[in-house]
Amino acid sequence: MTSDVPNPRTSRHPELARTLARRGFLGVAAGATAAAVLGASQAQAAQPGARPEPAGAGGHRPVVPPGRLGIQLYTLRDKTSSLGFARVFEELARYGYDEVEFAGYTQGSAGVITLAQLKRLMRNNGLRGIGSHVGYYSSDPNAYTFATNLTKVLDDAEALGLPYVGTASGPDRYGNTVDGWKRAAEDFNTYGAAARARGMYFYQHNHAEEFAFATDNPKVRLYDVLLAETDPRLVKLEMDIYWAYVAQYRFSKRPDGTAAPFEPLDYVLADPARYPLFHVKDGEHDEAERDGYRMVDVGDGDIDYRRFISRVDRLPGRQRHNWLVERDDAVDPAVNPAGSLTTARRSARHLLHLRG
Repeated sequence: MTSDVPNPRTSRHPELARTLARRGFLGVAAGATAAAVLGASQAQAAQPGARPEPAGAGGHRPVVPPGRLGIQLYTLRDKTSSLGFARVFEELARYGYDEVEFAGYTQGSAGVITLAQLKRLMRNNGLRGIGSHVGYYSSDPNAYTFATNLTKVLDDAEALGLPYVGTASGPDRYGNTVDGWKRAAEDFNTYGAAARARGMYFYQHNHAEEFAFATDNPKVRLYDVLLAETDPRLVKLEMDIYWAYVAQYRFSKRPDGTAAPFEPLDYVLADPARYPLFHVKDGEHDEAERDGYRMVDVGDGDIDYRRFISRVDRLPGRQRHNWLVERDDAVDPAVNPAGSLTTARRSARHLLHLRG
């Protein structure tokens, strides 16, 4: 099978290709690459000393390993505002969640809450803080972003005991050119080095636009620049699986119409250590929508999470992957009349009973 996606060994962009090849990045094309990686993984898993798979009902194991199910609290921002974190954390523990990812430490919470209180509430409910989304930059020098308040951002994450602190902002601060994304990658490496000095990792969460093409070189996918130019020892990636599949729908052709297919799973299989965090967000395929999908609760959509999660988590090695439920529009009664807590409960129930 041939592909129109540039291969690191044959690309016309030698600098980018050399960097990708040096880091062992296996590419983005669907098919042969993923099969090769998966085949090697399965072969290694059969060897003595491979990680054992816990037994489940009918000889199968749960797709999400014990202790790895989390939720991005942005999904529940209406409830943290109206009910407060204490009540929300109690509900999440009851639903079977292990981890929470923050999107701000107040989210309009009912009453005033401190970081020490947040940490205590997590502990009291058997929850761990796994990460936090913080802004990348701002024109306001006093804004709470990595660019303007790095020390404070890291102080707060360290106070909460978070292993990861990152941003959901796109790396487009300097434009969507190759050089613009190289500059953003330098920023990310700086934040990553500062986080590592505190015992944490910096990470970036994607939306669909990261998989678009550079405005000055439409043969280059911007996400590949981010991968090549960030130091994997310092900068981790949180794949939002829903947005990655939206990008597959929107950006499988270059601006000139030539084919440029990619498979999101291939990125992870090629370098699983770069992806400690995932957003598990589901979508129902709908070509009437610009994105090709409509958001729904996990389990109600068309994204094959049994396939995705089981392939990633059965890779050999010591990588620890964390699976975080999110639904951006869960608070909108027009599209989700059951409410955000119901989304959290139904999504957890689906993932905890999904078996590979």
